Amino acid sequence: MAFLPVLPADATVLDVLKTFPEPAGPLVDYHQVVLRGPSELTVAERELIAAFVSALNSCRYCRGVHEAVAERFGIEHGVLAALLADLATAPVRDAMKPLFAYVRKLTVTPGRMTAADAEAVLAAGWQERTLYDAVSVCALFNLMNRIVEGLGVRAPDDDYFAVAARRLSRDDGFADYRGLVPRAHDHDA
Repeated sequence: MAFLPVLPADATVLDVLKTFPEPAGPLVDYHQVVLRGPSELTVAERELIAAFVSALNSCRYCRGVHEAVAERFGIEHGVLAALLADLATAPVRDAMKPLFAYVRKLTVTPGRMTAADAEAVLAAGWQERTLYDAVSVCALFNLMNRIVEGLGVRAPDDDYFAVAARRLSRDDGFADYRGLVPRAHDHDA
């Protein structure tokens, strides 16, 4: 149940975005750039990072939505659970494991990040921009998890994740959401 009276009791992220359009517009635009823009990481890999960070933060809503999106883009069912259980044996390509270790540490103990953490990612063959992309996904979902949990946004049921994943896996990505969020001046009128 949503914590703010202005939101419907069964509020989704889209309800939050529509209710608060001033910050929502740039936030949706940032989702589009970080999750669908050019990157050495595939859309599926970025969505999996989003789900991984969300799981570490115990955000069921974002975990469920982005795990379902990752699966629609080709990640096999069960990969997220395997990553959470044991990163070393998870069925992801070996080069991804230092990235997941990095975002796990950045999410759980951000004050303990060191140059050695970045060096491990770069030693796995990733470009500096790719580490930046992974950090951006991590940061975005640490923010989104707090918005969702802080406002009491909950998925009505597990079927919701598939519905949201269908919308977010369209060719236009988050542009569809952007079109549903009123411009700030429209909201105030």
